Amino acid sequence: MKTPPAHNWDNNVVLSVEHLTMRFGGLVAVNDLSFNVGRGDITALIGPNGAGKTTVFNCVTGFYKPTEGRIVMRHGEGFQSDKIEALTRTGRQFNDDGDNRVFLLERMPDFEISKRAKVARTFQNIRLFGGMTALENLLVAQHNPLMIASMMTIGGIFNLPGYQKARSEAIDFAAYWLEKTGLIERADDPAADLPYGDQRRLEIARAMCTRPHLLCLDEPAAGLNPRESTELNNLLQYIRKEHGTSILLIEHDMGVVMEISDHVVVLDYGQKISDGSADTVKNDPKVISAYLGVDEDEVAAVEEEIDMPVRHAANTPADTDKGGQS
Repeated sequence: MKTPPAHNWDNNVVLSVEHLTMRFGGLVAVNDLSFNVGRGDITALIGPNGAGKTTVFNCVTGFYKPTEGRIVMRHGEGFQSDKIEALTRTGRQFNDDGDNRVFLLERMPDFEISKRAKVARTFQNIRLFGGMTALENLLVAQHNPLMIASMMTIGGIFNLPGYQKARSEAIDFAAYWLEKTGLIERADDPAADLPYGDQRRLEIARAMCTRPHLLCLDEPAAGLNPRESTELNNLLQYIRKEHGTSILLIEHDMGVVMEISDHVVVLDYGQKISDGSADTVKNDPKVISAYLGVDEDEVAAVEEEIDMPVRHAANTPADTDKGGQS
């Protein structure tokens, strides 16, 4: 019998969250949480309201410093255990050597996580620069390479050739993402004037202009109608397939989660209660219990009640053929 292949989140990890705990005084928002995000996977972090999902995002992206635990971002393939343990012992934030780079995110400030570790995020509440145009929002996301090309202002002031080239490339890249998100016709419109669904896609486009290895999306389908949700699904599949970007998302729309996710992690009261494929998770009694707000025993009882008539109906023809004899 052949051994089934390991899941991508087991054998090709881009992000690993290890024993993460976040306390706010006496409140434990996240308790000893561990999970992996596979390279090139779409991983969904789901759970009832107050389960700790956004707290996990804030720890991964540097807005919070976790009370305990380790958050490892890898740019090279494999677990790179030696580099990770060496970093942990020395107290350094990252090993930025060659292609196999390793970053301990819990030690890094948020701007370094975005700049060096290449982790980008969107927010549950849209945070665009409303007075700037859609194009300008995407150019702001490319601020770091533009500043380097401008030699920290002088190249931009005198419009030197190196800066001209970098600015032209930044505009082309922004136009590319405006095209892919269906916003190219609104490039010169203020972001605040765009419809809600367009603002959602613009925020994703802005995140992609930082060229992330990991894209963290906090409820990207919130407030979208069915057509817009379908467009979002297509966009996320494109980002994963064509750019190889790993995606970690928080989402309450189970239609979106089950359709596009390779891997689903379920939280309840800050603890992981399920971890696996979408099919595995949606049939897990613990998950059903958490979402329905009932005990697992009650879930089992309901399942038993549903199954009993089915089994009875299945047995009826056979009993009839035997003239009712056992």
